[in-house]
Amino acid sequence: MHTHHRHPVPAVAAIVIRDGKILLVKRGSEPGLGLWSIPGGSIEPGETTEEALKREVLEETGIEINIGKLAGVYDLIVRHDDIILFHYVLIDYFATFAAGEIRAATDAVDCRWVPLEDLHNYNLTSSLIDRLREHNLLP
Repeated sequence: MHTHHRHPVPAVAAIVIRDGKILLVKRGSEPGLGLWSIPGGSIEPGETTEEALKREVLEETGIEINIGKLAGVYDLIVRHDDIILFHYVLIDYFATFAAGEIRAATDAVDCRWVPLEDLHNYNLTSSLIDRLREHNLLP
């Protein structure tokens, strides 16, 4: 089996809920191009997971967050034929809104606060659906 990276890529993502709404971004790059997910991205060398999470959320959405409890650690492995296209080790945290106005930037083409009961109207990444169900945020 071939892969584009020698090792899995560590990444972080934030489950930010405010007034019954979750912060979603529409992905502007693979994996999940054009799909909605929670903000996050790769950890850069020398960054802690929390530093990376704050930076990624700010870059993608323009808001600052307070980081809460660890929500879970997941593998995102995308394969095509015998090739591993992507392998991320996702470290999800719960977070709360701290400051700012949302605006899509970097690799997010859109972002918005979505009522939890309206998530079925969004084309979510399959890995996000599983993660939100695990935390009873989706039926």
